[in-house]
This record gives sequence, structure tokens and C-alpha cells, in this order.
Amino acid sequence: MKYILLVVLMFGSLLAGPTLSAQDHPELRASLKSLQDKIARLTAEELKVEADGLSRSRRLRIADIEVYAKAVEWMLRHDEIYKPNYLDQAKAALETGHQRAEVFAKKKEAWGTTPGKVILGYYSEVDDSAQPYALTLPDGFSLDKPGRWPLHVVLHGRAGQMNEVNFISRHDHKSAPEEADWIQLDVFGRTNNAYRWSGETDVFEALRDVQRRFRIDDKRITLHGFSMGGAGAWHLGLHYPSKWCSVGPGAGFVDTYKYQNIEHKLPDYQDRTLGIYDAIDYALNAYDVPICTYGGEKDSQLVASTSTVDAAKELGVDIKLLIGAGMGHKFDPESRKKFMAFHIEKSKAGRPGFPGRKTLRFTTRTLKYNSCEWITIAGMIKQYAPTIVEGEIDYENETVRITTENVSSLWVARGIGAEAITIDGSIVPLADAARNLLPDVLYMKTAAGWEVVSYDDTRVFQENKIPVKRHDLQGPIDDAFMSSFVCVRGTGKPWSQNQHDYAMFVLDRFEQEFDKWLRGKIRIVNDTEVTEEMMEQHHLILFGDPASNSILRDVLPGLPISWSEKSIVADGQTFDPNKQGLAMIYPNPLQANKYIVINSGHTFHEEQFKASNAQLYPRLGDFAIVDLTKEDGSYSETIEHATIFNGGWQFPGSDSKTAATR
Repeated sequence: MKYILLVVLMFGSLLAGPTLSAQDHPELRASLKSLQDKIARLTAEELKVEADGLSRSRRLRIADIEVYAKAVEWMLRHDEIYKPNYLDQAKAALETGHQRAEVFAKKKEAWGTTPGKVILGYYSEVDDSAQPYALTLPDGFSLDKPGRWPLHVVLHGRAGQMNEVNFISRHDHKSAPEEADWIQLDVFGRTNNAYRWSGETDVFEALRDVQRRFRIDDKRITLHGFSMGGAGAWHLGLHYPSKWCSVGPGAGFVDTYKYQNIEHKLPDYQDRTLGIYDAIDYALNAYDVPICTYGGEKDSQLVASTSTVDAAKELGVDIKLLIGAGMGHKFDPESRKKFMAFHIEKSKAGRPGFPGRKTLRFTTRTLKYNSCEWITIAGMIKQYAPTIVEGEIDYENETVRITTENVSSLWVARGIGAEAITIDGSIVPLADAARNLLPDVLYMKTAAGWEVVSYDDTRVFQENKIPVKRHDLQGPIDDAFMSSFVCVRGTGKPWSQNQHDYAMFVLDRFEQEFDKWLRGKIRIVNDTEVTEEMMEQHHLILFGDPASNSILRDVLPGLPISWSEKSIVADGQTFDPNKQGLAMIYPNPLQANKYIVINSGHTFHEEQFKASNAQLYPRLGDFAIVDLTKEDGSYSETIEHATIFNGGWQFPGSDSKTAATR
């Protein structure tokens, strides 16, 4: 109880509703409607220009206007006027939006080019939504200044009453700190999700947008954050160690069981997937990036820093630790000074140019996070198990040595400058391997040792013609919502009305929860509207059964299940489709580089979003059967069976040859 009280004190009341109703305010709504109309006209004009073959760069800048309209629209729709000053913040946001629209129409837009803080936006590939970020340009900044700028990526802490309007107000039109000589990106992250799922995607989409607009030195990108931002810095810093010149997590959390006081082990299909985001499992990766972490002496979240430092030390890896004497959940001035001095020093040095660090020690639990410098893990023997590669380039002795654990296939950058390399004792060619036609060389582990994969077989692997788990096609269900997806609603007559009704319930809930908690509108089309182009560009999230959803019917022969009017047969068991609902993820048999998902959105829900960022872990693995019994007008959704597919996208225990060829 004491710990829960501490969390509430640190983060504020996350369950508190708004203090004012959003159902009136006619002047605000009229101003919003006027701005939305202006945005629609500007977009139509720029789309016409694009149709004539001219640049689309100006249309992308409309996002800088649209984020202001979206901020107010979402605040009103979700009744998020938490304090009286939110109305003033909304009016100020609309005023800026109108000003930008008028300037844009005159083709004189110049915001975001002078020193100070400014709100910018981009269109997310996930859902086409306009997402905001804050950018700080330092004193002395000029677009004409030669050279490239260092960048600090800053992740905010959890604030239960922060929405887009409030985020904009915190940053827009503010002055740049006097001491800064770098550009700073403050990430919105789709509010409060610890930069997981599409919140993680937001970090990298915002970063790419900054890199598109400004000359950023990609060897001098610093990542830091505090509290929830500290959790995000641990997660993104250790998962992508070769992305940053240094990482600075302040407080935060690095595991699920201890942080959430979970006393009993979760089911296997949930327990294993904790390895996706439990950053403490990735402590070895601190070998590959300098880290300075901070925690207050009296802060319960200090354990995130101390436990990760201890875990790294056991592996022979050092992490610099700062502890604020007598401090609670905040920085003290002296520690803050030392913290920033560390990161400024590392930024000045930057990361080494290609191939980067010559000696690597890298670990992962998932192919989602599979790359460090010149080595990329292409396949894992056991999913969600500790997977390690260690490598060394010794130019003096003209050798490259790599050792692996739980790795079935591996990419190595051809450009590291070696004729041959050694992997677990096997000497294999590099410079002339695979006809010297690809920038990276693929190697496969066999009973005889490691072997180079031919050019033709490498292309088969890249096209996923024989489905295997690989980067961005490794599951679980929730992974499909980190990149572009479209929900496909069945329009035919279902075999089971109960199954169909459940599917529509799941779709409706997903639409509402994604809108509120991940700040975007999901795209929904009917099955009769799906095109080849749509399949090529998006993951398809299918709702219905094979009778009601024609796309589900078409992909069914390529799935490791059978589904008829009377039964669903999967993983050696038979289920009743009128009483049991199916949810699963699988490579799309009609477009193997994309997913299909059946009857599921995110597998965690509003209760978890409200409770804690650490609760946003997968609940259904890759495949699940849920009970469709109704209780109090809703479905019980008791999980009757769930599992994780093996590396060949087959049920555990499937014959390996069948798993590779089915």
C-alpha cells in the first residue's frame, strides 16, 4: 500500500477525470472547424500539385498545422479539459494553427528555422495520423550554418493529465536554454505508454522527420529521459545500442515482475514475451553504448538504476551511476550538472564511423531488436530465450571472430573489410560471398557448422517465401500495430453469429482504445474494398470468420489451422467456433512480408493503460483461443489456450521440416 501511494504521489492521479465539461465551448468548436476546413483545402491543393508530378514536401509540412487542430479535437472528444487553463491552451493552439495556415497559403512558411522552441508534426505511417513533437533550436542556429548538428532526444515522464494541447503549451514559443549548443527533440510518444508499441514508433518517426528537415550528425545523437522517460531510455537505449552516442536513463523501471509486485509466474505465453521490454535482460548491451544513469537516494525507482548497474557489472560491463543525496523522484542540481557533462562529453566524441565499434557484445530476446553495428541476428533457435553474439574485428591480425548463442542465422556487413570470418570456429567467406551482390552476407547454422547462404537462397529468405520468424515478422500479435495496418471488416454471412459478434466487439473496442490511449484513428475498410496495393503496404487485421470475411477465407489455406463451420482445429486440438473465439498473428500468405492478424487489436486494454506503463505487455502470444461466454453484456474472454509459434511459424512441437515448408 505504501508503494502504491508513492506511485500516485509521483505521477499524480492517473484516474482523475476532467474538471470541466467538453460538451459546450461553441467558440472553440467553431474555430476548430474553421481550421480543419483550411487544412482540408490546403491538402487538396497540394495533392493536386503532387498529381502533376511535383514535390510532396510542402504537403508534409501541413502536419505542422494539423497537429494544432488534432490537439483540440482529441481534447474535446475525450473530455480532457482537466484544468481551466486547458481552455486557454486550446485557444492558443488554434490561434497558432490559423496563423500557420494563412502563411502556408501564401507560400511563406518559415516556422521552425530560428532559435527557440517550436512544435512541429509529421504524418505517421502507422495510421496516417498527425503526431506532434517539440523541437528546440539553440541560440546561434541558422540553416545556413555549415556542418551537422548534434541532437538530444528527450523522453518525457508520465503525466496522467497531459494531452496534445498541454504538450504543445509546455513547449511552444519558449526560449532555448542558454547552455545548449545542440538541437533537441522532445518526443510526445502518443502520451503515456513508456515508448512501447506505436509509442516506440513515434520516437523514430519524429527522429526521421527532424533528420529530414535539418543536418543532424547521426553519430552524435544522445538519448535521455526521466521517470517514464527513464524507462523509455533504458528500453530504447539498450535495444538499439549502436543508435546513440550515449544514453541517460533517470529512474524509470526495467522489469515487470518486481516493479508490478507480481508474485506468481505468468503463463508461459506471457512470461516469455516480457523479454521484449524488460530492459534489465539487455544489460550486456551497455558494453556497446556509454550509459550514465541517475536516481534519487530516497526514490523507489532508484532500483531501476542500481539493479541494471549490478546486472551489467556481473557481465563485466560498467555503467556510470549518479545518486542524488537525500533526493526523492527528481534531480538535484549537482547531479544534473554531472549527468549532462557526461553526455556532452560523449556527444563531442561521437560514435565511430563505419563499421563502428570493432568489438561487440550484444544480446536480445526477440528478433525485433536484433542489430548492433556490423552484426545482425537473422534467426533464433528458441524464441524469447537469451540470444547473444560477440564479435571482434582485429585488423592488425586480419581476423574477424564471432561467437553466438541461440542464433540460427546471422547477417554480417560485407564492408568491414575481411576476406573471411570465423563464426563459432567455422571459417566462412565474406568479401566474395553470395556473388558479391548484396551489402550484407547471410550465414546459416547447420549440423556441420556455419555456412554462407547463396545469393539465390538469400533472396528467398528476404522475400519470406518459406515463412520464418525474422525482424519485423516475429510476433506477437501486438507487433502488428507498430507499423502501417488496416482493419478489414467482414461483410458476408458468418458461419457463427456469435463468433462474428465477438469479432465486431473486438474491433469496436480496439477503435476506441487506440483513439484514446494511442492518439490515432484506426483505418477500417470492408473486405470487399481490399486491393493488392493495400496488401503490399499494410498489415491486414481481419475481423470475422472465413464465411463473413473473404480475405480471411483466401488466406486460410496458408495458415497452420483449419476452420470450418463446425470446428477450429489448431495445435492438435479442436475448438467450437460458436463458443470459442480465435485470435492470432501470421505472415500474410498472400503478401509474405506483411502480417495478417485475426480478430484482435492490442491484447492489453483500458485497465492496463490506466494502471501502469509496465502493464502494456502482450497477453495472447501469437495464437489464442478465448471463451465467448457473455457476462454482464460483455464477453468473459477467458483464455482457454494460447501459445507462441516456433521459428518456422508453426505450433511448438511441429516437425521441423514441415515447419520450414508448409
